[in-house]
Parts: sequence; C-alpha cells; structure tokens
Amino acid sequence: MKNILSFLFAFLILNLVVNCSAVKSNNQHYQRQWMLVSLDGFTKEELVKNKAEINLTEPAKDGKIRGTAMMGCNRMFFNLEFKSKNRVKISGLRSTLMACQEMNLETKFSKVFEKMSHYEINGHFLTLYDEKGSQMKFIASDWD
Repeated sequence: MKNILSFLFAFLILNLVVNCSAVKSNNQHYQRQWMLVSLDGFTKEELVKNKAEINLTEPAKDGKIRGTAMMGCNRMFFNLEFKSKNRVKISGLRSTLMACQEMNLETKFSKVFEKMSHYEINGHFLTLYDEKGSQMKFIASDWD
C-alpha cells in the first residue's frame, strides 16, 4: 500500500511539473498572429493597407517568444516575454534595412514597441500599454 501511495504521489508531482512548463512555453491565448488595428497617428485603413502585424507563434527555449513584425516593406524581429500581473517585456528589436517609399509606420512602431510594458487580452484583442498610457491594439488574425 505504501508503494502504491508513493507511486501516485510521484506521478501527480511529475504531471504537475510537465503541465506547468507546457503552459509557460506554449500559451495559445497569446501565441498567435496579431494584426495591428490601432496606433496613434495612423488610421485602421493605413495599418491594414501596410499589413501591420506581429507574429508571436515561435516559442524560444527559455520561455520567451521570438516574434516577427511586418510594418510595410521591412521585417522586424524581437523577443517577448509575458510576465505576471499583465506585464510584458519586449527586447532585442531589430529590422531588415530595405529602403521603403513610406517609412512613417516602421519608424513609429520601432520607437514605441519596446517601451510597451503591460498587456491585456480581451476576447480576440491584445492591447499593449507603456508606462505613460500610450497603447497599441491588435486583433487575432485567426478570428473571423
């Protein structure tokens, strides 16, 4: 009887550890492709025309997400980590260096994106906020 209880206890602990690590590295709630629908200075039509989006589907081994963004003709790369209490850390933003006719969106996105420090997911919307209350709003691309 003692061996059976020990086995069940070990099984439960192992199952808990495996499930917790899976949640940390693969959360389908935010690991999606997101289309930018709101950014100060740009209309929704401009954002849609430029196919402004971030892709958060590639997990890294350290629990972070390797993300990409398209904001016109250049592709951007970054690391993103969702933390507790609706905090987010964005780092390592870099970009391809193609000469584009219109660079306003890419320039604005580059200036504000890494400053975002909080997030909120409400339905199919992801909103990023900085410490001053500025925000960027995205909608999940797989939502009809």
